[in-house]
Amino acid sequence: MAEETKKPETKKEEKIWKEFIIPLRRKFMKTAPYRRAPKAIRVIKEFLVRHMKFYDRDLKKIKLDRYLNEFIWTRGIKNPPSKIKIKAFVDGDFIRAELAELTEKLRFKKGKIEKREKEAVSTAPKRKEPEVPEEASEKTGEEKAEEETRLEKAKLEKEKKASVVEAGQKMEKAAAKKMKQETKVSKQPKRQRRMALQK
Repeated sequence: MAEETKKPETKKEEKIWKEFIIPLRRKFMKTAPYRRAPKAIRVIKEFLVRHMKFYDRDLKKIKLDRYLNEFIWTRGIKNPPSKIKIKAFVDGDFIRAELAELTEKLRFKKGKIEKREKEAVSTAPKRKEPEVPEEASEKTGEEKAEEETRLEKAKLEKEKKASVVEAGQKMEKAAAKKMKQETKVSKQPKRQRRMALQK
């Protein structure tokens, strides 16, 4: 059921991959149809905790690959696959798991995403810091005063806008209160309303 394979990621570290075939049907058939895919994911996490000898039993420390998640959800929430082949390794405090064999669609999607990321990195423009001329960096006293007055005006405008919004909210509350009182009167039986009008 479990096969151990070594896959060197870098020269410094060697990750020990373990492959598992996890039976899911037995567990997710006990749940309602509209909860089966989330249950299948939970079953995978519980299986990995048990078989990777992860003693604190914390399911939050198990990280599933996005393609593994997509594979489970491909047929919808009601019909996840009955068994799945995954490979997992311990990465510090976490267990990382991914699909052992990607389907053709997922392989295509993964290649497409990787290609897009490579293009984004290669075509991204490098940021240049704007050069500030020495003359502009030295401001005179008048320019500093003008800038301070502009900042004060902007601050006052923000305060005015905030007070207008607050006043509008108060008016809305008052109107809602009035409408509520009017609806209470209209919900009274006809006889009571007639009596109230006659008084």
